Amino acid sequence: MDKKAETDLTDAQSAPPAAPDLIAALQAVLPAHCILHREEDTRPFECDGLSLYRALPAVVCLPETEAQIQAVMRICRKLNAPVVPRGAGTGLSGGAMPHPQGVLLGLSKLNRIKHIDTDNATAVIEPGVRNLAISEAAAPHGLYYAPDPSSQIACSIGGNVAENSGGVRCMKYGLTVHNILRVRVVTIDGDIVELGSEAPDAPGLDLLAVFIGSEGMLGVVTEITVKLLPKPACAQVLLASFNSAEAAGNAVTKIIGAGIIPAGLEMMDRQAIHMVEPFVQAGYDMDAQAILLCESDGTREEVAHEVERMEAVLQSAGATRLQVSTSEPERLRFWAGRKNAFPAAGRVSPDYYCMDGTIPRRHLARVLNAIEQMEDEFGLRCANVFHAGDGNLHPLILFDSNKPEETERADKFGVAILELCVQVGGTVTGEHGVGMEKINQMCVQFSREELDTFLAVKRAFDPRCLLNPQKVIPTLARCAEYGKMHVHGGALRFPDLSRF
Repeated sequence: MDKKAETDLTDAQSAPPAAPDLIAALQAVLPAHCILHREEDTRPFECDGLSLYRALPAVVCLPETEAQIQAVMRICRKLNAPVVPRGAGTGLSGGAMPHPQGVLLGLSKLNRIKHIDTDNATAVIEPGVRNLAISEAAAPHGLYYAPDPSSQIACSIGGNVAENSGGVRCMKYGLTVHNILRVRVVTIDGDIVELGSEAPDAPGLDLLAVFIGSEGMLGVVTEITVKLLPKPACAQVLLASFNSAEAAGNAVTKIIGAGIIPAGLEMMDRQAIHMVEPFVQAGYDMDAQAILLCESDGTREEVAHEVERMEAVLQSAGATRLQVSTSEPERLRFWAGRKNAFPAAGRVSPDYYCMDGTIPRRHLARVLNAIEQMEDEFGLRCANVFHAGDGNLHPLILFDSNKPEETERADKFGVAILELCVQVGGTVTGEHGVGMEKINQMCVQFSREELDTFLAVKRAFDPRCLLNPQKVIPTLARCAEYGKMHVHGGALRFPDLSRF
């Protein structure tokens, strides 16, 4: 970034309005019940699911219509006030942490499912609709929405669009970006733009793919058209036990190498198994060092054939025990353990820090072994539960925030994991986003030229950088301050030096 660009970015964020002036302007366009500004009312919005980062917003706006969102955006543009969009607040990267001198724009009241088109297998919905509610509404028509984050019972589709969320089924059916056809967006100027199309393609640049995963930096989504899929006639889960995490990691590569693409392919290590089983009673093998959950879906004949193939691959990979779900309740129980790993962590530790990094599958065993060594280095436990099929890791670092030194060690532990992901050719995020959490690691992964390109895209949508500022894209000054490492073209400088 050249000096003028950095100065312009700083100036754009340096003079927000005084809180009373901002509140008064918003009160002129929003009903009183849509505005919160007393500390006791704004306190619940001080963080998202990553509570390590907190800030009180100057004001919280909870609009009920698209027109009200337009009015808020125009006021913020006029007054130079930062705007941080927020969905259900389940995000895990600090992406919805408020700006202390800006507006926290909550979208939870835009929660209508407007239309389900069974002929074209699509649904038009507002951003505040829960992920799971889409499938619940589509179920009577024999349809469902494929992406299924673990927080799907609570997370909103607008937040999923912001973070490009995945889930258990993302290996076979793709991430959010692969299941969205169109979004309707309010820009910082208060204008309406539509990206994508309900047709197979749309004219012009593919800005839909740019917008999905942009973490609220480009605009505020007000309407989404999602793809729906026919509900499979049959689904079964194959639960495989292994005597080491390394063996389980190697089994993942063997499954993919055999040309099998399961509907879900998840892994849990011994620490995660012992954390989850007493909480859910899913029927997991308590003697295993690691387990894989491999789901097959389709017709009964397809499922039977694929399960048979997976059993053969897993046995050859050293599985010590194989269990196949024999009923729908048993299948759901197997998945309940995986889906409830995060709340189960709360029973065994005062706090946990959920990481999110992605690596090439061939390095699963190597990275898991390195994380085990890091447990000794940082003196903290770490339970591994993740999307093994696409290499998206979710280590759960267990710590006690009442002990400042443990919080500091947990943060350093997380940094070490993320930078290890980069070292092996991966990335610092898979589906949780960058937010506040990984902004320093963006300096590690990307060159300054790449970061400047990201910023240029942002400025095309938001010239004054008012939307979710100071997150996701680090400034030159921040990278210079953090710059203890530099990665370019996937190669580290001084690769012979120890990194952890």
